[in-house]
Formats: sequence, structure tokens, C-alpha cells
Amino acid sequence: MRALQKAAQSGTKEDYLQFTSLVYQRPATVLRDLLKFVPREPIPLDQVESMESIRSRFVISAMSVGALSPETHQTIAAAMNSIGARNNTGEGGEDPEWYHKTIEGYPVSSKIKQVASARFGVTPEYLVRAEELEIKMAQGSKPGEGGQLPPFKVTPFIAKLRHTAPGVQLISPPPHHDIYSIEDIAQLIYDLHQINPGARVGVKLVSAAGVGTIAAGVAKGHANYVLISGHDGGTGASPIQSIKHVGMPWERGLAEAQQVLVKNGLRKRVKLRVDGGFKTGRDVIIGALLGAEEFGFGTSALVSLGCDMARQCHLNTCPAGIATQREDLRAKFTGRPQFLINYLTQVAEEVRELLAELGFSRLEDVIGRADLLEGKVECDLDVAPLLTSLPVISDPNAQTTVPQSKVAEQLLIDAEPALRGERSIITQHEINNYDRSIGVGLAGEIARRYGNEGLPGISITCNFTGSAGQSFGAFNVSGMRLILSGDANDYVGKSMGGGQIVIVPPTDSTFASQDNIILGNTALYGATAGYLFAAGRAGERFAVRNSGAVAVVEGVGDHACEYMTGGMVVVLGETGQNFGAGMSAGVAYVLDREDHFVGRCNTEMVGLNRIEDSSELEALRNVVELHARKTRSKYAEEILADWDQLSGKFWRVLPENSTLSARDFIGASDYDGLLSVSH
Repeated sequence: MRALQKAAQSGTKEDYLQFTSLVYQRPATVLRDLLKFVPREPIPLDQVESMESIRSRFVISAMSVGALSPETHQTIAAAMNSIGARNNTGEGGEDPEWYHKTIEGYPVSSKIKQVASARFGVTPEYLVRAEELEIKMAQGSKPGEGGQLPPFKVTPFIAKLRHTAPGVQLISPPPHHDIYSIEDIAQLIYDLHQINPGARVGVKLVSAAGVGTIAAGVAKGHANYVLISGHDGGTGASPIQSIKHVGMPWERGLAEAQQVLVKNGLRKRVKLRVDGGFKTGRDVIIGALLGAEEFGFGTSALVSLGCDMARQCHLNTCPAGIATQREDLRAKFTGRPQFLINYLTQVAEEVRELLAELGFSRLEDVIGRADLLEGKVECDLDVAPLLTSLPVISDPNAQTTVPQSKVAEQLLIDAEPALRGERSIITQHEINNYDRSIGVGLAGEIARRYGNEGLPGISITCNFTGSAGQSFGAFNVSGMRLILSGDANDYVGKSMGGGQIVIVPPTDSTFASQDNIILGNTALYGATAGYLFAAGRAGERFAVRNSGAVAVVEGVGDHACEYMTGGMVVVLGETGQNFGAGMSAGVAYVLDREDHFVGRCNTEMVGLNRIEDSSELEALRNVVELHARKTRSKYAEEILADWDQLSGKFWRVLPENSTLSARDFIGASDYDGLLSVSH
């Protein structure tokens, strides 16, 4: 650690060699320590590609603002932006003010924006500001778990970024909460391509037996890169019990992913990236020989900036001011962008020297050349399965374009007068279930021009009839109103950041809306703002990780409002099991006509109370009336007609220490404004 810090601060080859000698003299610790290079005829160093070219393949792996201090995160970004490389936001979002901020003349906004199961900080503007969008399917330091942040790291600043309340523990839903299958990964990849067509989209996977199959599915789902993440790491917030039970070394997962992708004709469609304990140029060369083109550094990058490996990240007591949110400790941070630049420069120079020893002038030429590796004589493990040589021949045209729905394309054309700020517009379209991600491209264009504030003083009202495909209204922004007469599939309003979504049964329908499902699973997942009114029941996992949206539905399936950190949900009918599990902020109201709800609510983090305050009841009535007006729901009108009797059947679901109520979400001005646009 001290040797690495000295090398980073001085930038000299002598100090760097002192650091690498310590690494190379250690006992065999990881799989790459059991491998050696096959001797070959060397070439002169001056024939090898430039240090800058090699260094541009390096990334700083995902570490969130929250796990790390803001100063550390900005320093990393400034360093990587200054050398034309990239760093990753992690799953904590990013302060919009950083989009315009610099350190030592270089931007502090991260080029790679992560989209994890928690959707922390995922807003429309966040997504369109990215050069790369990375889906965190899982993480090597604790596979199968979501991320987490202890309550003492959730300062007012961090809470604002993550759309929650300060001082509450933040729990990321495990990945299966919104990704049940390879098709769901493909849908999220599609969504991200729609909102930011210019960004590369990647998927982070854990090094594990069988990861090659998942990598193949990701490639078929039109991802641009696959990240194989090894078991080393877990800095910033991971509890000790999590990082003691981890994935496999990256060498194992990378070799399998490379072999499966090549053998199935998919390797040219994606880049392979790898991370997990990278320290030296030798690590990079072995990663390349096993199939990777891009290489992530995490812990070593933090050490170069002053991390003392005190292993107190999860306690918020980092003495170097790196993995803490305490202002007194953050003041101790002494890292500078140049330290990280010096370190990565020396790593790239070592890569050049090793390439020269192997007789190659370009790193590109050794990718997948596992035949240049062999097991050390003293190695008792059979490393042959790692060493299948399957070279990669790059094909820049191999990545197919991701088509947009014809309806989505037409929406952009129709909306141009509003996008230019000239006038409001209203459109009418028929929609089918193969029309996926309707509204997403339009939301992206609005966010690109106007940010999360949306359209200034004008609106785009889009009327649809039919059955919407997945992700209807995902990433919706202020100024957008999507009105659907029909029904919708999964992911309605996913990560919506504003505007309105109204879903009503077809005009000629005769069924009871409260008894029938009108939208699918995982609606409002990670929403940060906006309104959803649906005259019917929703599927499972409704409003999971909702952190700001207001929603009214007439029934929900299992796990509704799970991990919710803000916003308001009103359910005018039955719920499934496990309502409100992990709910740390926000408020929900449930009409319990049959007295079933108490046994279906998970009260580990929330309490249930009847509503006695007349002003709160009046605000709730306004919400129900708004729902009735927006959807023309006969069921909602019946509730209003019998309000004096039924109002006593509502339960308020509220996390401990919270004082929110309907009054905080629908005031008189909000109510009047929402009614001002007729259905």
C-alpha cells in the first residue's frame, strides 16, 4: 500500500517497480499467480503502441457517491476525464451540478452512469448525460445481494441524490426484483438504448461458473459490452459478512465468457471488460490474453489517492477521508487527480514492456491469445481449462443497431414543435404489445434539451388505444402526459421523473375495473416524480423503490411498495402479501374493505394506523377524486359516494420516524393544476 502511494505521488518508474516487486514476490494468492508467459522473441519497445492508447482502455470501476466521499469521486472523474478514459458513478446517482463543474480544468462528471436494481439517482437527465450506461446485474464482492448504505452515510446531500430521507438505511433490492430472466435484461438494455441512443450499454456480471451462458444472452440482447467482475473489492459500504462470501476470481469467469462467446459466434458483437483486484501491468496482459479488451481498477485507484486500507469503509470512519461522509474526515482527503494519472501511466508503460517481451506491437493482437500462457511448474492446479486460445478479430460493424418502434419514431416527429418550445401538442396513436418503450425516446429528447425540469410551460399529450408493450412511459418527464385506453405490460413508468400516466379500460368495456389487471409487474420501479392513475389492478412489485411518484391503483399483487424511499401510493382495493417490506420513506394508503390487509403487510419497518385527522382525510379524498376524474372509474366514484363510511377503512402505511401524509403530496395548487388538463 505504501509503495503504491509513493509511486502514485512521485510518478517515477523506480518507485513503481518497487511496488510491483512486492506484488510479484507474494505467495500465490490468485489464479494469475499460477500462470506465466510462454517465452517468445521480443521486439524493440519503440515498436509498441503508445502508453496513451493502452491507458485509454482503463476504467475506474463503479463506486458510488455515498460509499465514497464527494471529493474522492470528483477527483477520480477529473483524473480519468483528463486522460480520455472513463470512470463509473456506481449506483448512487450524480449531483446535476457536477455536469458543469471542473477540477484543475477537467470535468468531474462520470462518463459511465450505472443503473442498478436500486435505481438510486436514476433520472432521465442522468441517463442522457452518459457516454456509457452500465446495468449492474450483480457485483463480485457480494453476488446475489443488492447494494446497501448504512444510515450514518445517508447525509442530507446523499439523501437528495438518492431521493430519500436522511439518516435511514438504504437497501438495494436484489437483482431479481426487476430482472427475472434474460428477456428482462434485454428489455432494460433496449430501454437504455432508446433514451440515450448515443451511449454504449453494458451489463455487469459476476465471475461464476455458468457466467458464459449469461454473457451470451446479454450479447444477444444488444449490449455493447459485458463486464466480468471478480471477487476482490467491496470497498465503500459492503458489510464484513458480505465481502467474506463472494464470487470467483475474474480469471475463471473471463475465460468462460470469452470461450462461450467465441464458440457461439457472438464475440464480435460485444467488448469484454474485467475488474476485481487489478494492480499491475501484468494483470492487464493476463486479462487481455484471457479475452478482455478493457480493464477496471477499483481498490488500487483509491490507494493511489491515499486509502490506508483501514477497512472501516462500512463504519463511516475512514481516516483518509475517502470512504466517509463525515465532514471532519473528508477534510483530511489529500488525493489529487495527478496521483491516479501517475499510477495508471506506469501501469500502461508496464503493459508496453510486456508486449515487447512477448513480441507484439499492439494490445489488440494478444486479446484471447491464451496460448501465450502456461501453468508454472510448481502449480498443482490444472489450469488448462483457462488456456483455450480463441483470438478476437475486431469488427466495428458487428454491433447491430437497435430499432425503435414506428409509434415511438412518429412521436418524436409529432412533438418537435413542443420540443422547440413553440406550442403544446396532442397526438393520437394505436398501440400494440410489440410497441415497447413508448415515450422513452421522447423523454430522452426532452431531458437532453431541458434536463429533469422537463418542458417549460408547454406540454405533449399522447393518447393511445390498444395494448402497450413493456416499459410504457418509462423515464417519463414533466410536460409529458401519456393516456392509454386499453392495458399495459410490465414496467409501466419505470424510473419516471415527472409528468402523468393515465391508464383506463377501453371505452366499450363492461368489466369491473377493481377486479381486473390493467398493468403488469414492476410498475414505477425507481420512479422519482410524476403521477400514475390506473383504473384497474396492477401486478406484483408495484412501486418497488418508488422515491417520489404519486400513484393511485385499484389493487396490487405481492411485494408492493417494497424498498420504497419516497412518494405516495394509494391502493383502492386488495393487496398481495409482503406489502411495504424494506420501506424506509414515503407513505401509502390502502382501502381494506375485507379486513385482510394487516396480515399481508410486512411491518418490520412500517407501522399501520387509521386516519383520524380531518385535513389528512380531505387530502386523501382529493387524491381519490383526482383518480376518478382522470380515469372516469366507476369504482372510484362509488368510493367517493360512500366516503363517510369507507374512509374509516383506510390504513396509513408509514415508516418509523416519518410524518408524511397525503397533505404533503396533493395540495390545493397541485390538485387544481392536475385537473386543469382534461382527460
